[in-house]
Amino acid sequence: MGLPALRSAPPADPSRPADPRLVDTFGRVATDLRISLTDRCNLRCTYCMPAEGLDWMPREEQLTDAELMRLITIAVRDLGIHELRFTGGEPLLRKGLEELIAASAALEPRPDISLTTNGIGLARRAESLAAAGVNRLNVSMDTLRPERFATITRRDRLSDVLDGLAAARAAGLNPVKINSVLLRGMNDDEAADMLAFAVEYGYELRFIEQMPLDAQHGWERSEMITAGEIMERLSARFTLTPDGEARGGAPAERYLVDGGPARVGVIASVTRPFCGACDRTRLTADGQVRSCLFARTETDLRALLRGGSTDAEIAETWRIAMWGKLAGHGIDDPGFLQPDRPMSAIGG
Repeated sequence: MGLPALRSAPPADPSRPADPRLVDTFGRVATDLRISLTDRCNLRCTYCMPAEGLDWMPREEQLTDAELMRLITIAVRDLGIHELRFTGGEPLLRKGLEELIAASAALEPRPDISLTTNGIGLARRAESLAAAGVNRLNVSMDTLRPERFATITRRDRLSDVLDGLAAARAAGLNPVKINSVLLRGMNDDEAADMLAFAVEYGYELRFIEQMPLDAQHGWERSEMITAGEIMERLSARFTLTPDGEARGGAPAERYLVDGGPARVGVIASVTRPFCGACDRTRLTADGQVRSCLFARTETDLRALLRGGSTDAEIAETWRIAMWGKLAGHGIDDPGFLQPDRPMSAIGG
């Protein structure tokens, strides 16, 4: 697995204001930390990785629980982070997940905690996750048809995901959100069926444009189902109106379904980028800070942790890394290059 070129601390910029938060040169402030707990996954989605999987991160390169909690504590206590989202790969594969969540929930000020999962194994752990401190979660599911699920994920596990959704709802992890990617010629005829299912069972569905983050580097914009196409498919059966709430840094454009209260979201990362309001910073499972999902550079905090740096030194390195955040992901730029790390190694 290739890694971005920059893995050491970026140089300090004397023009950076004396602000303890994660500010950048475009006036944005990162308050949402996305934490990848592992690059491993128990599905093999066609748009993410090859059937045989990937060369997983060696265990010794992965942050330990103690190292991870030290970085999370610095982020919440010193850098103004007030939202934590645990991701993967598949975060339910991380041993001691509930303990990490409970330790994060005990921090002051108490951060909002969410989880993104593929739902495999969620049915038996939804209650323990809620008890540990998870406020809400997103479950990835691209189809309601078992045979299509097996084709897309290369695993026959749709029933496990559906059971996980129901368990999360019963555990009070509301709103339970479903993340769906439509693939041309494979499941793009299910958009309205997916929304009808979500409305019936009280889930909030969010369609996500397929992004250039596959390990195979086979993404083609011409094959992507756009936000405009998604809206056309949904509007053929439902009346959608903007929900009127301020979006802020949220990635989804949200719409009331047939007047509400049900809502549906569309995340148009490619055709309607929302980089100007981005409030996220990202931490990989091996301790690299990424200022953007599509960044081609990283800043190595693991080396600082293991090299004896103080909390203050780590915090300042993190600030400098985010100060240099680019204006946007640049997918439309002629020179755009897909990140070396695939989505499973970055975190959603």
